[in-house]
Amino acid sequence: MKKSLLAFTLFPFLICAQEVPKLTDEMAAKLLEKPLHCINQEYPNKTAHIINNAGEVTLTPKDLHPSFYGCFDWHSSVHGHWMLVRLLKTKPNLANAKDIEEILDNSLSKENLQAEADYFTKYQLTTTFERTYGWAWLLKLDEELTTWNHPKAKIWHENLKPLTDQILKSWKAYLPKQTYPNRTGVHPNTAFGLAFAIDWARANKDQEFENQLKEKAKYFYAKDQKTPAYLEPDGSDFFSPSLEIADLMRRVLPQKEFVLWLNNFYEKRSLENIEKIPVVSDLSDYQTVHLVGLSFSKAWCMKGISKALPDGHPLKKDFKKTADVFLANGLPLLFQGNYGGDHWLASFAVYSLED
Repeated sequence: MKKSLLAFTLFPFLICAQEVPKLTDEMAAKLLEKPLHCINQEYPNKTAHIINNAGEVTLTPKDLHPSFYGCFDWHSSVHGHWMLVRLLKTKPNLANAKDIEEILDNSLSKENLQAEADYFTKYQLTTTFERTYGWAWLLKLDEELTTWNHPKAKIWHENLKPLTDQILKSWKAYLPKQTYPNRTGVHPNTAFGLAFAIDWARANKDQEFENQLKEKAKYFYAKDQKTPAYLEPDGSDFFSPSLEIADLMRRVLPQKEFVLWLNNFYEKRSLENIEKIPVVSDLSDYQTVHLVGLSFSKAWCMKGISKALPDGHPLKKDFKKTADVFLANGLPLLFQGNYGGDHWLASFAVYSLED
């Protein structure tokens, strides 16, 4: 045990001699194997569907979600599709680009996506389905299509519109009623959802929605001080609650205000703690493997925060360097696990590898 802990302690120093992880064409091709394998894999599956009557008992994942039935659960399928779109968009030399297009043509067909939109009104008790984690990734997928001037992207974006509109309707109805934020390190984390929603609102020039999101973010977090990040993480976290808040607030506050807020948000012991590499004791455990994702989400938060800080701020270089450490730690683990990580981790890796 001492040897294992020593390895984790020394890892930040060992990585200094290694190459900084980059999203090369070779890395992209390797990561693509994960979603390409699971997009059309229906089982095992965690539907999260609330069965309202006996007639719904026999419904399969594909019956409920003809677009996003694979990759174990709805949200993982959604961000797996985001990853396919993102790499198709940014890596024009992919050898399997045609295969990816065929998958997206099927998943993002008009008929299938209309059925996905209808799900939220066809069945009872769907108002909380995937709130707000899955909603956030759906908007990220739509944002990717919105900002891509490609004939296929325009078709997919138009096909996605009924579902996007339904998610927006649900979010806009929920936002005024959300009295308290969820500060967990897993799916319901409020700061993560608000951050992605703001990105979407800006890309789509929805100023009213953006203002509502920013005001809610400030209502929830503007007065936060001395966040207890020294207690992170919980045993199945794939988010750092404190870093998700900071990554949100850098989107919300002007730079000078953000710096003042950040300086009051973190104490020394909390900063020291969030820069520690997560110890993943069992890669085969579907909950424990979440901690691999924690390395990736910490990396993307630290990169974003670093870019938002002015030159000379002590965390600017520190967070950028630490993000690379987290990436170098997480990437090898991604390729060593089983379906518990394979069905979702690659998209986290892609998002964290980007600048």
